[in-house]
Amino acid sequence: MNREQFLSKLQRFQELLVISLLGGLPTILLGPKLRNIVYSIIFARIGKAVYIQEGVEFLNAFCIEVGNGVFIFKGARIDGQGHQNNRIYLNDGVVIERNVSIGCLEDSYIEIGQETFIGPGVCIAGPGDIKIGKRCLIAANSGIYANNHNFADPMEPIKYQGITCKGIVIEDDCWLGHGVVVLDGVTIGQGSVIGAGAVVTKDIPPFSVAIGVPAKVVKSRTDKQLVNLKE
Repeated sequence: MNREQFLSKLQRFQELLVISLLGGLPTILLGPKLRNIVYSIIFARIGKAVYIQEGVEFLNAFCIEVGNGVFIFKGARIDGQGHQNNRIYLNDGVVIERNVSIGCLEDSYIEIGQETFIGPGVCIAGPGDIKIGKRCLIAANSGIYANNHNFADPMEPIKYQGITCKGIVIEDDCWLGHGVVVLDGVTIGQGSVIGAGAVVTKDIPPFSVAIGVPAKVVKSRTDKQLVNLKE
């Protein structure tokens, strides 16, 4: 075992020890305050007035930065595993609801902007980079997937054909409705609204309203009367 492998295992042991001791401590026993104090040992950075409920799982916490006033609720899983260069950054005022899964997988950067809300059951997955802007609203059970499987060769299992990862950008002040899926390579422009159940496969211009599978722009928010763009 080389020095790098040893240090990685030591970091993981330290992380498991801290989370095992404090991760399940109930809120009623000042759990969040104790977690904030001790988690500073294992995180890249953790800000002030952070609320982490019991039952939150962290992997490779040394890759995770948490800003001030962040809320993370039960059942969330934030995974920085896959590469030493992975980074997950939760800016000030971010809310991560129950059972959210955020994962880098390999050599990727995931950033969630200031005061953005991530609803219950949302999945955000690399390995492509993902940047979600400020004051966004991501409703429950949505999926943001910065990867895509190659499948050109019908004679080889898809599992072994590798993946592409172009990355995803969701700009400031976007609202994604319940169950929206955003696929790799997409940019959703500032101030856009994506209707419930839509699958976003192509870029969405700023201040658009898009619905459907695949998602299509049907209105613009820049017009006070929301004129239908199909006309």
